[in-house]
Amino acid sequence: MMAARASLLARLTASIEAKQALLSDQDRIATFEAVAEAVVAAYKAGGRLYIAGNGGSAADAQHLAAEFVSKLARDRASLPAEALTVDSSILTAIGNDYGFDKVFSRQVEGKMTAKDIFLGITTSGNSRNILEAVRSCRKLGVRTIIFSGHHGGLVAKDADYCLLAPSNVTSTIQEIHIIFAHALCECVENAMFPLQST
Repeated sequence: MMAARASLLARLTASIEAKQALLSDQDRIATFEAVAEAVVAAYKAGGRLYIAGNGGSAADAQHLAAEFVSKLARDRASLPAEALTVDSSILTAIGNDYGFDKVFSRQVEGKMTAKDIFLGITTSGNSRNILEAVRSCRKLGVRTIIFSGHHGGLVAKDADYCLLAPSNVTSTIQEIHIIFAHALCECVENAMFPLQST
């Protein structure tokens, strides 16, 4: 099973290299800080977090929404967050009536206000339905965050914030996105529910 060993070692090496690249990239770290501040500001203004993605990124959207609504690491009040990927009736109705490109933008138009914040997860940055959602957010005055990879794709120029995983490999990009997601939730938890000093 040398092929299995080689595959595992290659994936581990790619993951480590991407994380090391991120550690030394001050611009990306500064973008992450700005993203965390934007999400905290939205919550403090009474807004909600809406998250969307396709395929594995849809699962990541649900994962992150769960961390905000339940908890990440410690007990605290619930934070309102919703993945726009979970209602099969809405998804199939919009897909059937307007096309798959509109499955998130129609939800943005029906659910979001300027107090809210949108997070789109797209490894390529070229997912048409994420791009359409960001454009709908812009019309509504909703702040937008994108987690992407490569060079950010088409959506990078339209989003308020674009956090890029330093990789061109989908699986490695997805690993970095989970790091972004967990770190974001931790930052928001700490800002919204500061630990009481004793």
